[in-house]
Amino acid sequence: MDHARLRKDATDIFAAGVASVDPRPMVRDALKPEEGRLTLAAGGRPLSWDLGRFDRILVLGYGKAGARMARGAEEVLGKRLSGGVVAVKAGHAEPCDRVRILEAAHPVPDETSVRAARAVMEAARGADERTLVLVLVSGGGSAILCAPYDRDGRTLSLADKAAVTRELLACGADIREINAVRRHLSAVKGGRLAEILAPASVVSLILSDVVGDELASIASGPTVPDPSTWADALGIIRRFGIEKKIPAAAADLLRDGAAGLLPDTPKPGDGIFRSVANIVLGSNRRAAMAAAARARQLGYRTLYLGSRITGEAREIARAYLGMALDCAADGTPRSRPACLIAGGETTVTLRGTGTGGRNQEMALSFLAGLSDAEGRLAQRVCFLSAGTDGNDGPTDAAGAFADTGLLEAARGAGLKPRDYLAANDSYPFFDRIGGLLRTGPTNTNVCDLQVVLVR
Repeated sequence: MDHARLRKDATDIFAAGVASVDPRPMVRDALKPEEGRLTLAAGGRPLSWDLGRFDRILVLGYGKAGARMARGAEEVLGKRLSGGVVAVKAGHAEPCDRVRILEAAHPVPDETSVRAARAVMEAARGADERTLVLVLVSGGGSAILCAPYDRDGRTLSLADKAAVTRELLACGADIREINAVRRHLSAVKGGRLAEILAPASVVSLILSDVVGDELASIASGPTVPDPSTWADALGIIRRFGIEKKIPAAAADLLRDGAAGLLPDTPKPGDGIFRSVANIVLGSNRRAAMAAAARARQLGYRTLYLGSRITGEAREIARAYLGMALDCAADGTPRSRPACLIAGGETTVTLRGTGTGGRNQEMALSFLAGLSDAEGRLAQRVCFLSAGTDGNDGPTDAAGAFADTGLLEAARGAGLKPRDYLAANDSYPFFDRIGGLLRTGPTNTNVCDLQVVLVR
């Protein structure tokens, strides 16, 4: 069985999905300046602004794709653009002519994240009713734009905020739950940037890294009304049993907010949002559909399974394995050669102290299950799970493959998939047997893609 060929096809299919959400051409194609107006041709309804109303056009941004989005805006607006500040994950910067690019830490914020947030907030405070502000939003913004709560006579430190983030990432909370807490511990998230920008006209161009594209969760929604409350945030901390694990200052802030002692984040209907438009340009669904189209070009009978796959990574892997073996056995839900495409964002509950990410963990779980299903059917199957941003967890890999060729390589190296799975140690496992997919930073970010191929 030509495992290398299947891995190459899976990589090609994944790359097509990533290419479809390249933020530079997406921004460039969406913005149309002509006859004294700026038109936004995206989001299902064209929006237009009379440029004669504005003295300045300012770009602000945050997230892994921010620099590439800024380049697209510069190409469209040219000298009309007055300047701006965009914060990106370290290693994801690209040169811009008029927009200042700042690098910051992700997924756990540090002082670079705080400095980036201060720079963005300072630029935002200079906006007025004669300013049109383009806000470029992409995944990772929650950590990259880090402004710990500092209002109403209450202050959190960066160490407090970072400790809460670490606990949330480790406990198995999903992105919506994590961001609901982070919005309330921030001076800029949950619509608070919109408060600073008012009364400027604001259009946020968004690259979604959130399953279902919920605006309030993407980068914690700095220009979006916050549907969650202090009580919701406190409930998440308690539900995952980490109230006593997070710093006392953060826990006290959540408790006081839930008790009505502090003003909440701006809510739907607040007047500050009258001049704010939030538009999703790119999403996981767009990437998955493009990946599916490429699979069909390669000759695979393709089934798109959806872009809202969530849950424990190792459990989701077993579902994919079952479908793959059915395809191999009797051609359901697709006859061979088959390709199943899905997307979303799973979680990992840490049980060990190893190194890896949710995509590598999913591939390792798939591989462990494949070892129980050896034989003719298993040999037909190849699986890839990878992050569209090129970084899976705190590693230099986007994700990993699983097939019987890698299973044989693991046996030759004396590696047992289930031992490494128990330790959440997927990265060194795949690194030793050549099963990692390394793309480098892609400068986009729309969650993860899974590709199942059956020859």
